[in-house]
Amino acid sequence: MPHLFDTLIRCVLLLDGSGAAARMADVGVRDGRIARIAWLDEDAPLDPGSAAHVVEGHGLALAPGFIDVHTHDDTNVVREPAMTPKLSQGVTTVIVGNCGISAAPVTLAGDPPDPMNLLGHADAFRYPDFRSYVAAVNAAQPSVNVAALVGHTALRSNHMDRFDRAASADEITAMRAQLQEALDAGALGLSTGLAYANAFSAPTEEVLALAAPLADAGGLYATHLRSEFAEILEAMDEAFRIGRHARVPVVISHLKCAGVANWGRSGEVLDALEHAQRWQQVGCDCYPYAASSSTLDLKQVTGDFDILVTWSEPEPAMGGRLLADIANEWGVDLHTAARRLQPAGAVYHGMEEADVDRILRHPATVIGSDGLPNDPLPHPRLWGAFPRVLGHYARDRELFPLAVAVNKMTGLSAERFGLAERGFVREGYWADLVLFDPATIRDAATFTEPVAPAEGIAAVWVNGELSWQQRAPTGLRAGRFIPRAPAARA
Repeated sequence: MPHLFDTLIRCVLLLDGSGAAARMADVGVRDGRIARIAWLDEDAPLDPGSAAHVVEGHGLALAPGFIDVHTHDDTNVVREPAMTPKLSQGVTTVIVGNCGISAAPVTLAGDPPDPMNLLGHADAFRYPDFRSYVAAVNAAQPSVNVAALVGHTALRSNHMDRFDRAASADEITAMRAQLQEALDAGALGLSTGLAYANAFSAPTEEVLALAAPLADAGGLYATHLRSEFAEILEAMDEAFRIGRHARVPVVISHLKCAGVANWGRSGEVLDALEHAQRWQQVGCDCYPYAASSSTLDLKQVTGDFDILVTWSEPEPAMGGRLLADIANEWGVDLHTAARRLQPAGAVYHGMEEADVDRILRHPATVIGSDGLPNDPLPHPRLWGAFPRVLGHYARDRELFPLAVAVNKMTGLSAERFGLAERGFVREGYWADLVLFDPATIRDAATFTEPVAPAEGIAAVWVNGELSWQQRAPTGLRAGRFIPRAPAARA
């Protein structure tokens, strides 16, 4: 006689992703979906004999699989489908195409321009249209699900001969056609990275024109603001204007107060966000660290805080050293040293912990790692962002309750980005699940030893398949491309 369930997870502290208090439950999984939830304070336990595989969850918490809303895993989900940095910390879905850079649709004439080089070298960009990228993800069958934005800088690189100017009307028309094709194939929306040199010369009007197809498709607008430094309020106003004009939700990527002169401004930044929420849908994501990471950008070079060089093409031996020490050794100033190192990557210790706390705690904030998987010395957020929220911030520092932390990493994220039947433990929803120990979960990755799986993750299921257990992959890869849901977002 066939079993009622493929998997039964028994006697767990269930955090369903809604932010509601945890309750003891049994959860039965069948055909990749959550088939039954028995709440043990009101229902009888599910029969262990009804399942082909039984997991005892005594003392452990079960939550929806974490959704990493801000990643640069675009090419890695195909080239490195095991996706160990994400799967090992309980992430079951990644959203790619952030900060204006995406793997598709892209046609390169040479090397990828900065910052598209964060996604890999030229041979990693194999997707001239969005449908070919979707097909490649599904063929690779990564260990995590993948949803994708389309990058403004990627579109610019397809149609413009240089980046230090505004796009022409014909170029905008061509970019908009590619965006429409991607939306038709299930893209979530448009992302921009207006702070980067290759998009900084794009006026607001260029983005307004490009964003025209988003509303009819039910898409959204996500943006790495034109400035996260002194002009952050003006940059936020620009983002809100684009959202209002396009009639779509706005997501501010990795919201922060960058630079020493900006420390302490998170209150007014969040006030501006709340003011905009009166008139339009606005949210943000944040990673749980007071240091950022990207390419080595001359505009961010300063002596006010430590800058760690993570890689350098012309000076590879300098990876892992502070920019100030390199400049001192070479007998030059910081900017001269930075120019000599470029193209390069860096970690910038340029935020204040109190600002990070305030932004993380805000009800509009969801969690994204912003990890850089191709960096040889990655920021520890690549391996540790989600356990850090649960361990360091929720349990140890009590910044918010555990149920709220889980909501910021699951249900709220799924609603904001339009991921249907994901982000919650509900009957009929896809069985993306993570089993963890609330007492021991923690991030093990550090700035000096950044490649380290988290502690306290007992098991991870992706679309019902046990994919991670006892600090190791099972070898089962059950991820797939997730198209944008047609329903309206919360």
